Amino acid sequence: MRFGVVRFPGSCDEVDAVLACERVPNASAQLLWHGDPDLHGVDAVIVPGGFSYGDYLRAGAIARFSPVMESVIRFAQGGGLVLGICNGFQVLCEAGLLPGALLPNDHLRFRCRQVEVEVVQASMPFTADCADGEPLSIPVKHTTGRYYAPPEQLQSMHAHGQIVLKYAPGHNPNGSLDDIAGVRNAEGNVFGLMPHPEHAVDPLTGSADGLKIFTSMAHAHG
Repeated sequence: MRFGVVRFPGSCDEVDAVLACERVPNASAQLLWHGDPDLHGVDAVIVPGGFSYGDYLRAGAIARFSPVMESVIRFAQGGGLVLGICNGFQVLCEAGLLPGALLPNDHLRFRCRQVEVEVVQASMPFTADCADGEPLSIPVKHTTGRYYAPPEQLQSMHAHGQIVLKYAPGHNPNGSLDDIAGVRNAEGNVFGLMPHPEHAVDPLTGSADGLKIFTSMAHAHG
């Protein structure tokens, strides 16, 4: 399994994402430069956290138009696995690969803490190593993480199993609608979440629960 992790100007978690991928048995990872449209034959793409292009205009709005993202969009449309973490989630929403949008936190403050999320949808490539209802302890760190989708779209997402992760009761750090922490596209091959699984891959840091996201992707690829 070969993971590719995109690096934008302003990315700050791409190296941790690479290191997390390398903890997966028989997996390797490489950085993909934002200005290079070549995905170099990777089996899955990760759009990492950070502040791509300084979050100018709107978080993820400029990164969506980088040369590499045009290739990521085609890769996703062809069924390739794409994971967006925090700022990467914002980028994927801006690119139209995921429904909804990420808005400023309801308290308008940066929030950094360990939270508990619950797996709502385990029958998908990114959570196959989890069980429905399983709690995962994963950190968050963001200012623009409040998930929103119009009522009609949200209803359709619930009906089609596109809500993948929810914050556990009392753990919603941003006012996200319906406590949503992560969603997938209709086809199930693109997944975005605000918590940072790459920072929860070693018990020494408080939790290794996030590693299940990466091992699930590897198992889905076969």
